[in-house]
Amino acid sequence: MQRQLKKWLSVIGMFLLAACSGERTAKKIPLDDFFKNPVKTAFKLSPDGKYISYQQPYRNRMNIFVQTIDGKNVTRVTNETEYNIRHYFWVNNNELLFTNDNNRNKSAHLYAVSRNGENFRGLLPVDSVRVRFVNSDNVVNNELLIALNKRDSTIFDVYRLNVSTGKLTLAEQNPGNIIHWFADDSGILRMALAGDGVNETLLFRNSEKEKFRPVITNNFKNKIAPVGYCNTVKSRIYALSNLNRDKTALVEFDCATGKETKVIVSHPEVDISEAGYSPSKHKLLYAGYETWKKERKYLNDSVAAVYKHLEKLLPNTEVRIVDKDSAEQQFIINTFTDKTPGAFYHYSIKTKKLVKLSDINPSIPKDEMCSMKPISYTSRDGLTINGYLTLPLGRREKNLPLIVIPHGGPSFRNSWGFNSEVQFLANRGYAVFQVNFRGSKGYGKKFWIAGFKKWGSEIQNDITDGVKWLINEGIADRKRIGIYGAGFGGYSALHALSFEPDLYACGASQSGFLNLFTYIKAVPPHYRPTLQMYYEMVGNPENEIDQLRAISPVFHTDKIKAPLLIAQDLKDERVNINETNQFVKELKKRKVPITYITKESRAFNFRNPENRVEFYKELEKFFAANLRK
Repeated sequence: MQRQLKKWLSVIGMFLLAACSGERTAKKIPLDDFFKNPVKTAFKLSPDGKYISYQQPYRNRMNIFVQTIDGKNVTRVTNETEYNIRHYFWVNNNELLFTNDNNRNKSAHLYAVSRNGENFRGLLPVDSVRVRFVNSDNVVNNELLIALNKRDSTIFDVYRLNVSTGKLTLAEQNPGNIIHWFADDSGILRMALAGDGVNETLLFRNSEKEKFRPVITNNFKNKIAPVGYCNTVKSRIYALSNLNRDKTALVEFDCATGKETKVIVSHPEVDISEAGYSPSKHKLLYAGYETWKKERKYLNDSVAAVYKHLEKLLPNTEVRIVDKDSAEQQFIINTFTDKTPGAFYHYSIKTKKLVKLSDINPSIPKDEMCSMKPISYTSRDGLTINGYLTLPLGRREKNLPLIVIPHGGPSFRNSWGFNSEVQFLANRGYAVFQVNFRGSKGYGKKFWIAGFKKWGSEIQNDITDGVKWLINEGIADRKRIGIYGAGFGGYSALHALSFEPDLYACGASQSGFLNLFTYIKAVPPHYRPTLQMYYEMVGNPENEIDQLRAISPVFHTDKIKAPLLIAQDLKDERVNINETNQFVKELKKRKVPITYITKESRAFNFRNPENRVEFYKELEKFFAANLRK
């Protein structure tokens, strides 16, 4: 009896200790729940605001459904059972256009279907041709502007596609150097961006009867990105620009003089990364920027009032207007936090009512998820490096197993919000470290350029410095550090195991770049006009042979000793399968523990849930085997 009493007192004591320390045992969430398809997602409004469309699984593939605004009548309008719908939009009040995942090279397979599911037809059943949408957010008179590289695989001409008849008419032939086309709010091609691989020239005209004329030429590091047209002076545009400044600002720019006329919004620490613009009202709505979270500066009182009301109705969540009707009276709202993928809502300005449309993934229990906290540290050469740290529930913040996830690009950046991969790993007891190393966008031109030709040096040093900082802070267990990534992130993982063999206990690469010679030489034809830019950012395989060889993991198998997982697409053009096979063979010869997963092309397309689940099951087993005490 006394022994039993002592046992109960011990249990109570442990419970009280955990309660006082704020700790509790984390519930293990099934892997499938993190990586299943959304219940519903990608909600959009018809232009007249009478219908709501969305994507929902049908036979385990994402298809398009349409419902009346009151939600009483629902119709599935597509029947894709092999491929997901990749991108769709309303082209008028009756019809929707979509593309699917039927080709890894995104061939021009464009389809139309009526909102009642009838009149399904292919508009562009063209193989080996890519399509770029010029005005899908503002289709005028049933004519869609698209750019196709069917005449020449390296350049894109612009066509007008009549959605009703399927007729394709050449709108503007590419002289060979145009890399982007821009239409105005009336569907007229008014601007273009020409490039020679290093320098870019903004071209402008007042109407399609005129010829394009050059406005300003800059090196590709100096950007001017049009976002809208000024309604007071025809030659003036709104643009995101870093001309003559480090941080990108929202500006007014005169194409007649080639000069900025006004800086509308800027931020001293980060780039202005987006601008809300109304094509129907020809007005700027807000400017967006990202410190550790995304923020907005409102430029329109009515928009500010809408967001203020939404934030009152949806407290403690991030609120985004993701679609609207043409009258801008009804909106689709998306919400999320770092602990939940969020939900979609319908909001009407007239009624001030907010109606929930669907949770994205109700299987995710918010209270079992982990906080994504911003962190910063100083690199060995004095740069401030920002990132995020997600710590597991129910564990003391001391000597934790750590998984580092370098982002792709490398010019992408990590952002605050729900990340199923991060939350899955944190739920399994790992601290997860995401770092915005030099070369990441969003922190200004200088910080971005600091990553040029530093793929295998300073960028990797930034990652290493962050890991050592976490070790010195006592958060990470120096004997249980893993690294994992995809694309450039996979390259970073392979590089880390090669050149920091004593820091990492294991690493995993999903389609990571093994050989930078192969990566650069495999640039697809439609990227060839920007090849010189690749040379400046990564390296020139013709005259920088020693440098690229020194930082390509394929040549350094002798340095790797930690267990490695490699997931490889057999037909990945940027990562040659023969090189990967030889790489794995060399590691096995040296008795390096290796898990090697190969799949046919598209198998690592994470849009399909079965592919996601299969991969993450292997990843979970791999980290459990190598990072547990």
